[in-house]
Amino acid sequence: MSNTELIIEERAADIGNFMVGRLLPFRQKRSVGPFSFIDHMGPAAMTKDEHLDVPPHPHIGLSTLTYLFEGSIQHKDSLGSDLEIKPGAVNWMTAGKGVVHSERTPEYLRNGDKTLHGLQIWVALPKHLEDSEPSFTHIEEKDIPQWQEQGASFKLIAGKAFGKSSPVPVHSDLYFIEIKSTTKQQITVGEDLYGESALYILDGSINADGHNYGNKQILVAKDTKLCSFEIEENSAIYIFGGIPFEEERFIHWNFVHSDKEVIEKAKINWENQNLEAFPKVVGDDQEYVPLPKPRRL
Repeated sequence: MSNTELIIEERAADIGNFMVGRLLPFRQKRSVGPFSFIDHMGPAAMTKDEHLDVPPHPHIGLSTLTYLFEGSIQHKDSLGSDLEIKPGAVNWMTAGKGVVHSERTPEYLRNGDKTLHGLQIWVALPKHLEDSEPSFTHIEEKDIPQWQEQGASFKLIAGKAFGKSSPVPVHSDLYFIEIKSTTKQQITVGEDLYGESALYILDGSINADGHNYGNKQILVAKDTKLCSFEIEENSAIYIFGGIPFEEERFIHWNFVHSDKEVIEKAKINWENQNLEAFPKVVGDDQEYVPLPKPRRL
């Protein structure tokens, strides 16, 4: 019997001046464990006249995880954080009751050609932390657990699995794992996973349940404990998931919360530029992304 419950194809989405591939949410699967949103950015080749420029925008009720394969992003936020994220490092920002941040091409890269490729992930917060104080943590690549096993290279980017723990300060039981292999290998990870689980194929392909699955697909497992597959040569995959929350999470634009009224209040506060709820981004306060207008039927 197949262990694949659902196959999700990457779909194009517009985040302003940049096209991305949206992986979650999906109409048949709104979340996987606490993971509620995943965008695949790029790979994009940009000239000196093209840049990533996502002006200040707000979040509530979630943590953001930015993980790059290529390129660089300058992160600034309303907490005063101002850091460049490079491939292999992790930006982990917990919005809680409200935070504002911007994501742009660093100044020193704006005069030449550059590339950008990575994942933008939202992780919902446990109910008792949805309205907590915002925070920001940057973890360097060298501090992420990395090891060789089953003929492949593993990284535990966030969470706990395989008896290891990532230094990324997550707020619930989850895992975000990278597996790369230059040769065809059989990989068995089911005993190390828990809760809900999904597998994203970035490059190459895998064989599972008598089927071959290619890149830009997410496979959602029926039973985490049965997670076993053959990874093809020169492939890179990401396994993510964890224990789902009992309460439903609602998403509107950049807001995630278990209480719709809190989301409605956040919409009003952002539209009115309420600085008590959503302070300005330090060093990037001349513009902002307006609240999207309701779609007309």
